[in-house]
Amino acid sequence: MGNCCCRGSEAFEGDFVGFDLTGPNDPKVIAQDTCFTEDEVYALFELFREVSTSVVADGLIHKDEFSVAIFKTSQINLFVERVFELFDTKRNGVVDFGEFVRSLSVFHPQAPLRDKVDFAFKIYDMKHTGVIEKDEVFNLLSALLHENPDLRLPKEAVADLVDRTFQEVDISKSGYISMEEWHNLCSQNPTVISYMTLSVLKELTTRYPSFVFRKQT
Repeated sequence: MGNCCCRGSEAFEGDFVGFDLTGPNDPKVIAQDTCFTEDEVYALFELFREVSTSVVADGLIHKDEFSVAIFKTSQINLFVERVFELFDTKRNGVVDFGEFVRSLSVFHPQAPLRDKVDFAFKIYDMKHTGVIEKDEVFNLLSALLHENPDLRLPKEAVADLVDRTFQEVDISKSGYISMEEWHNLCSQNPTVISYMTLSVLKELTTRYPSFVFRKQT
C-alpha cells in the first residue's frame, strides 16, 4: 500500500530503535486487524513514538503519558483510568504499539457501530459485571463534570440526572442497564456515543496525527 514497501529500508530503521514492531506489533499485522491501512499504521507510529517517550523513554505508554497526551491533563481521573484500562488489553500497566492502534481503531469512522457501542459500554461497566449500575454512572459522570468548572453540579443534581436516565433506559426495571438496553439507547440516540468517532482518523497519511497531541492555546 502506498510507500509501505520501503518501510524496512535503512532510512526508517533508525526511527524504530527501542520499539517492538514485531509479531502482533508488526504494522502489516495490525493493518489486517484494524480499520487502518498499513500506511496509516505507520503514521500512527509517529504519534505513538512521541507519546511513549514524553515521560519515560521506553517505547511504551504509561498512564501519566496517556493522560497528558489524550486528555491534556496531568490529573488522572476516573474516566482516564477507565479508558486506559481498556487500551491496556494485556493488563500489565502499560500500552504497547499494537494495543494502542488496535484500541484506537474502534474510534475510526468506518469501525462497526456495534464495536463502538460495546466499547462505550465497557467504559461504564467499571465492576466488569456485564451491566451498568447507577453508582458506576454517578461516579463516572461526577469525575467528568469535575474536570469542567462550567459544568460542575451538586451531588444531588448529578444523582437526579442519573435517576432520570435509568427511568428512561432501564426498561426491565431491574435497577441496572443491560447490554441490550444500552444497544437500544444508542440506536435510538446515536449522539450518546458520538465521542466514539474521530473523523480525523481518516486523514492520517495527509496530516500529522496531532488530533491527540495538539497543544491547547
